Amino acid sequence: MTREQPAGGGTELGSFLRARRAAITPAEAGLTVGPGPRRTPGLRREELATLTGISVDYYVRLERGKETRPSPSVIDALAHALHLEEDEHEHLRSLVALATRTAPKPPAPPSRTIRPGVKLLLEILRPNPTHVVSRTNDLLAANPSGLRLLTGIEDWPARQRNLARYVFLHPASRTLFHDWATQVRGCVARLRALAGTDPDAPDLTRLAGELLLKSPEFARLWERYDIKGHSHGRKTFHHPDVGDLTLGYQSMELEGTPGHRLITYYAEPGTTDYDALSLLDLLGSQPTSHTPTPSHDEPTSPST
Repeated sequence: MTREQPAGGGTELGSFLRARRAAITPAEAGLTVGPGPRRTPGLRREELATLTGISVDYYVRLERGKETRPSPSVIDALAHALHLEEDEHEHLRSLVALATRTAPKPPAPPSRTIRPGVKLLLEILRPNPTHVVSRTNDLLAANPSGLRLLTGIEDWPARQRNLARYVFLHPASRTLFHDWATQVRGCVARLRALAGTDPDAPDLTRLAGELLLKSPEFARLWERYDIKGHSHGRKTFHHPDVGDLTLGYQSMELEGTPGHRLITYYAEPGTTDYDALSLLDLLGSQPTSHTPTPSHDEPTSPST
């Protein structure tokens, strides 16, 4: 067996393949492992090449960015050998498409503008906590309960409010979310997927650079290259104002925007969780002296 080479250089495609290769064990891949210690976490390059039916040299070239045009059959074979789920498989296809571009367009600054109709939706959905976020999870707008649900985030200036920044850097987030570890993995997964397909995005590089410096947990998860996010499900909160509540949630892409999403939480009317939402809506509607006033170019919540 050849020794693993340093992982430096290469492309996002190579970074993704290395991370997924390190995340799967030989046993999970159906290989029999001989006695003695292994220096390589997960699969060796030659093991993955064998499973995929390609030469070791070709696979090494893929990881190092020297080969950027694998055929669809090779992509599918890699996905099968690495046990990729459908969203990961699609991300692999996107990375290959990105690697083949010879003259990528310079990234345009994403708009933060919220359409009036979307602001009206936030108001209509009360008391259900709802917010609109950018592709990098900037909090662009929220209804009263949507802002109050994220306890403490209203203390930050509007431009600083970001869900990833909140879960990693705001001290209140660790006690607010019942399963904080799952919450942070979802945030990193969404940002990692964007980094793969738009690595030069200025909004992403600023946020990721900040979190890499300030949060060891973010840095560790960033290196894992997990892109499996969650668009719906249930979350339990330990809220200092209304107590414990478990809510369903749904994330929806807003068409005609630069990656904006609408995220809403809900509970069955007549339940204690719904009563807690109603109280959050009431509390969020009350003016607070410490809430910063948005500047003239800032998108505002319907409650303002």
